[in-house]
Amino acid sequence: MTKLLTFTSVIALTAGVAQAEMNFNRIASFATPMNMAEGEDTARETSAEIIAATPDGMTLVFTDSPLGGIGMIDITDPANPAPLGNLDMGGEPTAVGIIGDRAYVGVNTSQSYTDPSGHLAVVDIAAKEIVATCDLGGQPDSVAVAKDGSFVAVAIENERDEDAGDGRVGQMPAGYLALLDAADNTAVCDTLKKVELTGLAEVGAEDPEPEFVDINGLGETVVTMQENNHIAVVGRDGALIADFSAGAVDLAMIDVDEEGAFTYDGTQEGRVREPDAVKWLDDSHFVTANEGDMDGGSRGWTIFGKDGSVVYESGTSFEYAVAEIGHYPEKRSGNKGVEPESVEVATFGETPYIFIGAERASVVGVYDATDPANPVLKQLLPSGIGPEGYVAIPERNLLVSANEVDLVEDGGVRAHVMIYELAEGEAQYPMLTSEDLTLENGAPVGWGAISGMVADVEAPGILYAVNDSFYGMQPTIFKIDATTKPAKIVNAIRVTRAGFPAQKLDMEGIALDGEGGFWIASEGRTDRVIPHAIYHVSAEGEIEDEIGLPAELMAVEKRFGFEGVTKVGDTLWMAVQREWADDPADHVKLVSYNLESEEWGAVHYPKATPEKGWVGLSEIVAHGDWFYVIERDNQIGDAAVTKKVYRIPAAEMVPGALGGALPVVSKEEVRDLLPDLKQLNGYVQDKVEGLAIDAAGEVFVSTDNDGIDDHSGETLFFSIGTVE
Repeated sequence: MTKLLTFTSVIALTAGVAQAEMNFNRIASFATPMNMAEGEDTARETSAEIIAATPDGMTLVFTDSPLGGIGMIDITDPANPAPLGNLDMGGEPTAVGIIGDRAYVGVNTSQSYTDPSGHLAVVDIAAKEIVATCDLGGQPDSVAVAKDGSFVAVAIENERDEDAGDGRVGQMPAGYLALLDAADNTAVCDTLKKVELTGLAEVGAEDPEPEFVDINGLGETVVTMQENNHIAVVGRDGALIADFSAGAVDLAMIDVDEEGAFTYDGTQEGRVREPDAVKWLDDSHFVTANEGDMDGGSRGWTIFGKDGSVVYESGTSFEYAVAEIGHYPEKRSGNKGVEPESVEVATFGETPYIFIGAERASVVGVYDATDPANPVLKQLLPSGIGPEGYVAIPERNLLVSANEVDLVEDGGVRAHVMIYELAEGEAQYPMLTSEDLTLENGAPVGWGAISGMVADVEAPGILYAVNDSFYGMQPTIFKIDATTKPAKIVNAIRVTRAGFPAQKLDMEGIALDGEGGFWIASEGRTDRVIPHAIYHVSAEGEIEDEIGLPAELMAVEKRFGFEGVTKVGDTLWMAVQREWADDPADHVKLVSYNLESEEWGAVHYPKATPEKGWVGLSEIVAHGDWFYVIERDNQIGDAAVTKKVYRIPAAEMVPGALGGALPVVSKEEVRDLLPDLKQLNGYVQDKVEGLAIDAAGEVFVSTDNDGIDDHSGETLFFSIGTVE
């Protein structure tokens, strides 16, 4: 079969080029169901939450709450992680730390909020066997191990029942900090020291809820009390060294409304931090991820001195950076935005790094912390959905993330452990950013759910893309400069009616009108009163004309609408995603509309027959003697089969009359996109939505990140070569 597109791999493009720059890039992804033993139900929910590594850096151990066990992974070859199976812990594992060849696992066995219980289990990692348990007297949350391996600290949260009263009422028994000696590769249960933390916080002092712990080189334990918005530092002997409020932050120019738009016009004064994870940066400073819970969440992270002084506060800078790469979770604006939840700290070479995980944005911020007062954001790494825990292995130049969300019940992506390596070379992510574009008030231009694309007819590398109905209150045409790496959004043209944001649009396709404006295809959703239509839009984004479907098409039951539009001469061609009621099995319409004669027509396109789910079209582009379409299934990860570019001879695109037998066009496979969708060593994304061929014949492809709703937020935007 003749292949239309040439493709040069990223490796070939960089071969022979001197690389001095060091960057983290993802080298592997491990889906947690891979740890299931033969015969186990792989459709059962599983997860990866808190994760630790053995001292030699060759084995990972992670907690899996839905399974009630811990999972283990062999990363002797980190680019090819191998399953080591799961171990039942007899309760809900909440955290894990490793000393030598033993894993220390906090296990929650509570029967109720008022009768909390749990223990610390000691696991022989090689034997996959529990060798000891210590009753902790309450519900454990976080576990930390001393750097010298001499003791273990456990946060006994005894969490409150949020459904009791107004969710704020203190609930006995109170939480506390537990300290246990570790000797002879096990925990010495009778050394358990209970450190009371009541009476310290201004909020709920009678009911402290320790959330996260970490131990510095001096044997001092820092403990966050998230709901209490308080932090304590405790000595090895259990004596209180310091305690202080985590404080508050004044936030301005933030998005606080979940209205399907990036507004950044809200203010939250005195927003309490309510820190979750905490890690020592050195013996005098620690870092908190200020996720929030009961009253707050400051959307950022903080470096404290252990006397309570604030050495650095990220403010809105982290959230802004996340928005620039298309990962801002607009549906969480009314809550806590990106929700920084997890922290890891490690020194690679001579550089101390801080890694901040945003739970709702599914992204990892990498900061150079050489100067604790002025950390520098170096990278943002794509993660799985809901990053919960991290472990750095600097001796092997590795960073590992544990991502807890498993969408098995919805047929979506599974939970993953992801591995990154620090090495010479360019940062592979993000592939698209708006970093050089800001709003008038200085806030970032947020974006997401990129759908249809079209290329400028004169300037190579200049493209236009639309967002879909996820951002229904802010329909936008994005101008993209793909000549840079990463590609950059250089303009955001808001689509309007009579000067106001146009509503009831589901923009899935865009074409140039030849006069500086655009043609937009709206997919339509009758259940949401979104019409199936074509819109003529000016260069400034104002809708100038609306073309509804004719009676012949409106009479047909059609849940699925237009997924792309292209213009040839006076004719617009639209790809329909899936079959309508009058279509033969596994055939969809390519619908035409002549702008001069106002005549409608169509041809039939034969698509693949899926073994699972459905297959449909998501884009159409005319170029030269061919029409190109994206044909894709709705499967994700290892279940994905069809993610392909096909071409149709333009000579066959002669529309038949509606209501009669339509001509059937032929197709030729141009490119299987599955390898391209794996280039970042993540899982295969579902929605390949955008295709554009620029003035130099270069072909660009993009994916739709669903507005970071049950999605990792990852957007792939890449070139697959040039047409011959």
